[in-house]
Amino acid sequence: MSKKEFGVFLPIANGGWIVSTATPTLDGSYAQNKRAAMLADGYGMDFIMSMAKWRGYGGETNHWGCSLESMTMMAGLAEATQHAKIIATVHTLLMNPGAVAKMVSTLDQISNGRAGLNIVSGSFRDELNQMGAWRDDIDHDERYAYAQEWSTIVNRLWTEPRVDFDGKYFTLEDCVSEPKPVKKPFTVCAGQSERGLRFTVRNADACFVGGKDDAETRSITQMARDIAKEYDESIKCYCMATLVLDKDNTKALAKAQAYREGKDAGAVEGMMRSYGIDPALKDNAMVIRAQGAFMSRELVGDPASVADQLISMLDNTQMDGVMLNFDDYDQGLTLFGEEILPVLRAHYG
Repeated sequence: MSKKEFGVFLPIANGGWIVSTATPTLDGSYAQNKRAAMLADGYGMDFIMSMAKWRGYGGETNHWGCSLESMTMMAGLAEATQHAKIIATVHTLLMNPGAVAKMVSTLDQISNGRAGLNIVSGSFRDELNQMGAWRDDIDHDERYAYAQEWSTIVNRLWTEPRVDFDGKYFTLEDCVSEPKPVKKPFTVCAGQSERGLRFTVRNADACFVGGKDDAETRSITQMARDIAKEYDESIKCYCMATLVLDKDNTKALAKAQAYREGKDAGAVEGMMRSYGIDPALKDNAMVIRAQGAFMSRELVGDPASVADQLISMLDNTQMDGVMLNFDDYDQGLTLFGEEILPVLRAHYG
């Protein structure tokens, strides 16, 4: 069995990855995120990542309406951890590549070479428009052209003493950025479309993919690997899952059902609207998940059951790893770290 990687997606925004009035409180605070990061690092998880979120979805819970800034928070967590890769998120439309190159170099020093960067080429309109940063002149595919210039500049500033660049969207003249990272930061990107996957293969070390089921997820993964072969590149593929755990299987199932029954319909509607997705679309992966209150695939049960579910999902989708969310990060990470991760490490080597 090939080695797999296991990471945690931190609860940087309130509500986490379940849109429900019935979940344990996730307030998006630094204290909660620090506890989660230290648990994940202490149990030997491979990476710790946070998203960048600038506006929530409303509803009764004001889901994701309160969040910390990713790069700043991850710098703090780099001091609180020792082993796991520390992956911060930036939106290319919002943040200048020259500034980000130096931010990540700073994170690299704080983390002793564990810095990572999640590149987001787009976002929903209201999130950036509130700050005057949305570009109506750049459509979905063109955002990847913009992000390609952005990524090229960042990578050159990480390796070259001086950079001149004359592109469609960016112009640099004798631009310097010191210090350099000790080693190339680990870069990731999420892409589902062929255009997005091509950008990711050319600019990142790993791709986050997801489909409505294992078969669709595997087909996206295969497309990414076919593109990588075309470019003579390599790419890792990760998926995401939300774990609802309890030592008693029946209690875990009951918790998940309570979350579904407590779905915040107003926040789900706001989320669909923000991404321009029609909630009536029955075949859309995001719609399928969100209508059940979960924003990613849910794996529910006692530790032994969830370990089996994770192995099945990883094998069926041919993933290189998985990034995990939890309904309750304190309880969930403890059960995962003590009872599930050792099983996964033994299984995959």
